Amino acid sequence: MTLILKQIFQLVKMLNSETATGQIAAGVALGFILGMTPSLSLQSLLVFILLFLFRVQIGAAFLSCFFFKLVAYVLDPAFDHVGYAVLTRPNLQNFFTTLYNMPIVPYTRFNNTIVMGSGLVAIVLSPLVYLLAKNLIGQYRVQVVERFKGTKLWKLIQATRFYQWYYQYDKFFGSN
Repeated sequence: MTLILKQIFQLVKMLNSETATGQIAAGVALGFILGMTPSLSLQSLLVFILLFLFRVQIGAAFLSCFFFKLVAYVLDPAFDHVGYAVLTRPNLQNFFTTLYNMPIVPYTRFNNTIVMGSGLVAIVLSPLVYLLAKNLIGQYRVQVVERFKGTKLWKLIQATRFYQWYYQYDKFFGSN
C-alpha cells in the first residue's frame, strides 16, 4: 500500500514540476498497454522490462494500468471480435502456425482471440495515448498549476512553516 501511495505522490509531484512531460506520457502509454492486455502473458513481462529499462514515470504507468484494466473488462467483447478477425484470416494461417511452433512465442498466448485483439488495439493506440497524455499534461500545467500558483491561498501556504520545512526537506532528501 505504501508503494502505491508513494507512486501517487511522485506522480502528483511530477505533474506539478516543470520537467518530464514526455516521461509521464510514456508511463501512461506503457500503463495503457499493460492495462489493456491480459496480465499473465509474455507481453506484460516485456512491458515491465521496458518500464524499468527506460526513464518513464512508473507511478503514471501503474495508475494508468489500473484505470485501463477496468476499461479493458468492458471492451473484452470488442477485443474478442478483433482477435477473431485477425486469427481467422486465411492468408495469415501459415504465419500463425510458424509462430506457434517456435520455442517461446506460444507463451504470448497470441492464439487467444482476446489476447490478440487487446494486444493489437493496445499497440496501435499507444502512440495516440502518448500524444494525448502529453498534450493533456501540458494543458494541465498551464491552466491549473499556473492559475493556482497565482492565488492568495497558494501564497498563504508558501508562508507557513510547514511548507518551508517541506521545501527544505524535499531539497535535501526528495530528489532521489
